[in-house]
Amino acid sequence: MKFVALISGGKDSFFNILQCQQNGHDLVALANLHPNDKNRDEIDSFMFQTVGHSVIDYYKECVGVPLYKRAITGGSKNVALEYVPTTSDEIEDLYELLLEVKESHPDVEGVSCGAILSHYQRTRVENVCDRLGLTSLAYLWQENQAELMRKMCNLGLDARLVKVAAVGLNEKHLGKLISEMYPILTKLNQMYDVHVCGEGGEFETLVFDAPFFKKKLEIASLKIVAHSSEVSYITDLKIDVLDKEDISVEKIVTPSLLLEEFANVERQVEDSNIWNAHENTFGPAVFALLPRVAKINTRIYISNVISSLESLEDQTKDIMTQIGMYLRAEGATFADVQHMTVLVLDMSSFSRVNMIYGSFFADIFLPPSRVCVETTLPYSHLVQISCVALRPTYQKMGIHIRSRSYWAPQNIGPYSQAIVEARPTFKTATLSGQIPLEPANMTIDDSALAKHNAVLSLQHLYRAKKLIGVQHIADCICFITSKTSPSLVAKVWNSYVEEVENGQDFCNRLLIVQTTGLPRGANVEWGALSYEKVVDMYEDEGTSDHWNPEIETVSKKFKASVVPVGDGHVVKLVGVDILAAIDFLRSPALSVSSVTFYSTLDNIHKLSNMGLSAEWVPVLGVWDSDGSECAFGMIWIS
Repeated sequence: MKFVALISGGKDSFFNILQCQQNGHDLVALANLHPNDKNRDEIDSFMFQTVGHSVIDYYKECVGVPLYKRAITGGSKNVALEYVPTTSDEIEDLYELLLEVKESHPDVEGVSCGAILSHYQRTRVENVCDRLGLTSLAYLWQENQAELMRKMCNLGLDARLVKVAAVGLNEKHLGKLISEMYPILTKLNQMYDVHVCGEGGEFETLVFDAPFFKKKLEIASLKIVAHSSEVSYITDLKIDVLDKEDISVEKIVTPSLLLEEFANVERQVEDSNIWNAHENTFGPAVFALLPRVAKINTRIYISNVISSLESLEDQTKDIMTQIGMYLRAEGATFADVQHMTVLVLDMSSFSRVNMIYGSFFADIFLPPSRVCVETTLPYSHLVQISCVALRPTYQKMGIHIRSRSYWAPQNIGPYSQAIVEARPTFKTATLSGQIPLEPANMTIDDSALAKHNAVLSLQHLYRAKKLIGVQHIADCICFITSKTSPSLVAKVWNSYVEEVENGQDFCNRLLIVQTTGLPRGANVEWGALSYEKVVDMYEDEGTSDHWNPEIETVSKKFKASVVPVGDGHVVKLVGVDILAAIDFLRSPALSVSSVTFYSTLDNIHKLSNMGLSAEWVPVLGVWDSDGSECAFGMIWIS
């Protein structure tokens, strides 16, 4: 795609341009925000680097594309992590700048952003991009800083320090190349945790030459300002523009698609993927699933919401309207929804569902996490949606990353990668379904082995879980199609637990189910619920979790995994005797519980007609975490 690059003059913005070009994108313009008073080098901005802004005009000649500039007239009015449009905020200056670029270049689709670790910076660029129909390209996002700096140095990026503001750095380091500073910064990182790439504001840089520059810059003169004992910066830069003899862009070493530990998982799993997949032989079963609302501790579970209207669009709108009514009845809104499960009869029509679905979350800065699969549904029902909402007085957090990067797939719909419920004594996180998209180009490699796709999509789930810091898995569901065998998934999962999770007791917390289809034609999708105990400073970390003996009694007829989470339990139950499932669903213990029941449409038809209640998820087949086939699987949250 054609893109405009946001530049501050610093190393990150220019190195990200190189990454964009390496991924096949075409640079058509540069864009910069500068102080309203051009005589000031420093302004009080949470967002934009302005030291050395007088150099910016030279980049137009160096790069050979138009440069668009705008003065920063706003301030840091809205400093919340997730940004919403705010009058007189500096981000509105960014909006106007990119709007001008888009009007001049209607074919621009992307915006290069050099964010590495800053959620604050990334979310603001994403907000503006969303409003303008653009894609944020942030290929440095979550990169290891030491590795990133080493790549910049090896590539010969001529970036020099123009501001220092950290222990161990002073005015003698100003003007030095990053290649000269790399060993010094590495040592300061070991001694004082100084960020090697300056992500903590320890230093700022200006780029004087890059491999794609047609001309280069050279310092003619400068002044150094000692602002305080720890802060010094360069001002009054005088620059010469010089011709270059060699204009060649070497291929950048990009991050491996798989982290080393996940590459080990892939190596350990055999290539065999031969199995007898279940066929979709279910006829048009005519029965109605009854909606179910369960209130458990801090959560509201709304399940099996369907519609009898005729068209797909009408059904979707009716279902979402019903969910809104159920939420209001409990004193909640769509902003309180943590997770949505969307079942569709035909994935090829999902874009029509998504357009209406998304309209209900249009003004919500952290939309719920989501799992979406194609599966069998009762006759005439084209969509079924269930959700989990959080009761008020909770702290809602999460990640809604819409930038393209090497880290994990960007969000391309109205959902977040993860939503965290933070309570005084525990946290839970719902993790969106992850499919094997290659993050840098958002495509699935159709030629890849099934085990590679299973490992890659599981890595995406792991990275989301790690970034939010809610890392213990309570339950994990792996959705597969006929192209991925349950035994292969089981091997990948067990190798992952051993290799990546260091052998934690997660092995039996997986449930594998076969559906008729997955988003983007994927053959595997992983979704999970994770948790973390919050230890009070006066509490013994070894304090044992509460235990409900009734759970042990009810679970005896099944292969079970019981995980205490917060003030309740997450229980996975699998079995081959459908009569045991019937007895369980009749148990009084379920009156204040949520049960998600995975089985064939025929079994669900029978149980539903018996008046039994659960969140029903029709699938073609069910397997336990060891790959053994079952008649059903249940996730019981008490």
